[in-house]
Amino acid sequence: MPDSQLRVRIFDGTRQRFPTNTPLLITVIDGQGKVIYDRKEEPSDATFPVPFYDNLFDNYSVVAFRDGYEQAGFMPVHCTPTTPQTVDIMLLPKNGTYNFASARWANVQAGDPRIAALLTSGADAATAERRYGDLMEQRPAALACFWNLITAMSGISLPQGTPLDYFREMIWDETLAQDRFFAYADPALYEEVKLAAIQKEFEREPGFAIFHKGATDSYKQIQFGEANVQLTFHANDTKLINGVQCIKMEPDIDYYKDLLAHGILEVAVNGLTHTLSNPRQAYVLRWIAGRHAGVPAFNPPYTIA
Repeated sequence: MPDSQLRVRIFDGTRQRFPTNTPLLITVIDGQGKVIYDRKEEPSDATFPVPFYDNLFDNYSVVAFRDGYEQAGFMPVHCTPTTPQTVDIMLLPKNGTYNFASARWANVQAGDPRIAALLTSGADAATAERRYGDLMEQRPAALACFWNLITAMSGISLPQGTPLDYFREMIWDETLAQDRFFAYADPALYEEVKLAAIQKEFEREPGFAIFHKGATDSYKQIQFGEANVQLTFHANDTKLINGVQCIKMEPDIDYYKDLLAHGILEVAVNGLTHTLSNPRQAYVLRWIAGRHAGVPAFNPPYTIA
């Protein structure tokens, strides 16, 4: 059988490709777990000929690494001689920090009105700006999580609008965490998500009450193999906002849909160690998944460098 072609491009936390001469370690593994390539000093844009088996072995995994950076990867990549594949991988510096230059309060107010309204609802302008500034200065990981979720939700198509269209007010008296936040949303969101589940865009999450205290229902997006948004409903906690009895929402992002990806890529450990999901990993995985799926770019208003 003729070879397939697998192109691998490596980007940094600013979503820019590494210089071509940057030495990188790239590992390519076929669907039976056999390492096809494991070489150092690959360029940041390299094409590998890989065997074509004409079966499930053609589902390849790609893992990339560079000294001083966190490992990342993607799977599965289905390669055939007639469909050359390109995989974009993002590597974050181990000591990288968040850069919120594009997420300053003035930018937020001048940007998407839905986000500005969500952050200012229920508070005067000075209080809203202070709360946001405190979040940026004191808990940057929580702010990164917020922007990951807001950006991801704005790109999810429901039968009517996106999840972000239904969010009305942040719940600031509950701590914004690095893996989720809480807000009130129009209850119509629940019906929209159930319709999206019928259309195979979401799936109801079994056992949601174990991990989401007080939750009444939960659905997870299934578009990607990595970094899907989960929307958890707390219908017993409500607040009247602009004449609508809104319900409490808890959005978060899960790393992987399946344990196989977890085991091969080795970048998500929270399931074993019971630590909180890291917004850095969610940022990387959602960006990689979106690039591979060919959907609008996942570009939250921050970078890591």
